[in-house]
Amino acid sequence: MSKNTPHAIRGTQDIFGADAEAFAFVVETFERVRRLYRFRRVEMPVFEKTEVFARSIGETTDIVSKEMYSFEDRGGDSLTLRPEFTAGIARAFLTNGWQQYVPLKLATHGPLFRYERPQKGRYRQFHQLDAEIVGAAEPQADVELLAMADQLLRELGIEGVTLHLNTLGDADSREAWRAALVEHFRAVEGQLSEESQERLEKNPLRILDSKDRRDRPFVADAPKIDQFLSDEALAFFEAVTSGLDAAGVKWTRAESLVRGLDYYRHTAFEFIPDEGSEAAGKLGSQSTILGGGRYDGLMESLGGAPTPAVGWAAGIERLAMLVGEKEVAPVEAMLVVEDDRYLAGAIRLLREIRDEGFTAEMFASGSPKKRFSKAVKQNPQALLVVKPDGFWGATDEGALNPQIGKLLRSFNTSSP
Repeated sequence: MSKNTPHAIRGTQDIFGADAEAFAFVVETFERVRRLYRFRRVEMPVFEKTEVFARSIGETTDIVSKEMYSFEDRGGDSLTLRPEFTAGIARAFLTNGWQQYVPLKLATHGPLFRYERPQKGRYRQFHQLDAEIVGAAEPQADVELLAMADQLLRELGIEGVTLHLNTLGDADSREAWRAALVEHFRAVEGQLSEESQERLEKNPLRILDSKDRRDRPFVADAPKIDQFLSDEALAFFEAVTSGLDAAGVKWTRAESLVRGLDYYRHTAFEFIPDEGSEAAGKLGSQSTILGGGRYDGLMESLGGAPTPAVGWAAGIERLAMLVGEKEVAPVEAMLVVEDDRYLAGAIRLLREIRDEGFTAEMFASGSPKKRFSKAVKQNPQALLVVKPDGFWGATDEGALNPQIGKLLRSFNTSSP
């Protein structure tokens, strides 16, 4: 490779081979599961007006203040490559008249962009799965969404993962809890980490997320949301947990799990590998596999009417790491053309096999010996050599798929 050859941008990746197959397996499984739950496919723009994310995610968050890829286009508008899906979906819901379809179950996947330090399973261009239910205020929507997430992980073969669940209460419950947290942490402000001192002014609930050992004693003693839950908020959470029990979704209470922005309500959740599990070993410190929550106040922040909604997102790269390497699907029929005069007939047979839904390839370059050698290395289920007097099967015909065998018996190479 020449020194002048451009390299990939830091924080991006070229996915190939077994890694690409694992990536595709995650997406294909997600598409299959979302159809089982009748989530409608949606495609979103890769960039939006910067204000869409600034108003949705929050001006004080690290994503908006430090991590967004924003630029001014030729018309002078400030645009941003999407760092997440929910904000764009909320914008589309309001501007495209999707209110007529509520409750609206949506699913999408694709690339997202954040300028952050690359590390294991985390990139500056990364990919996510996303599922949202918009316009449903009932706790059953939360159960539906979480059951879908749980089934996705099971279908992917990911084990040793538990749903961590919390409630943030309704608006009044949350505000009362927030005020109590501010009072609690204000009394020990000087002993908090620098990051938590900053959060105390901007986003006090996020202190509960702190992993800094200086904060741990004060987080452990902090007021709990259950002290401030209204009867309605408590009933909502109990309906979610009983629904999960009925759906067979394993969960555990995580009282420190929060969402800092004011438009989040009620359910907050993350699927996290169990300590000592194979999944935990593969992901290291980046433990969250899938996460989300209910964001009933988001539409109002974008100028819309109050609209309940709940959603989750999952990193495809992380899921693919847990799935492990996937090999390319085995070839069901491999054709070797011994004489180029019969290439057209072999191409016809190749198409017929594929039209029936079977994987097939053909080797027709190099010497006949090399063609055969290359085909054998692919370890096909059926190896077929096209010859002037018909075909020869290197695999016992009895082991062939009956439909492939039928196609072969109807195939005639007697004329070029």
